[in-house]
Amino acid sequence: MCVAMLSGMEIRHGGPVPVWKQVADDIARRIKAGEFHKDDAIPSQTAMRQEYGIAIMTARRVIRDLQERELVYTVTGRGSYVRG
Repeated sequence: MCVAMLSGMEIRHGGPVPVWKQVADDIARRIKAGEFHKDDAIPSQTAMRQEYGIAIMTARRVIRDLQERELVYTVTGRGSYVRG
């Protein structure tokens, strides 16, 4: 198991929790903690890649998970934003 410490968060590669879920949980926590407010943009796929050290496909899965949780909505060509 590989452990990476990025964005102040420990990401465990090869552990029982998929990397995309760890990142999605972290962003969800940040939304609930008030770090992001209604209609604020969450980190873009490129920003997630840099901030968390993940692949673009992983970042896409993170966004899809947050959409399924109804925490964010996406505007094509613009980004993903916090729901109210």
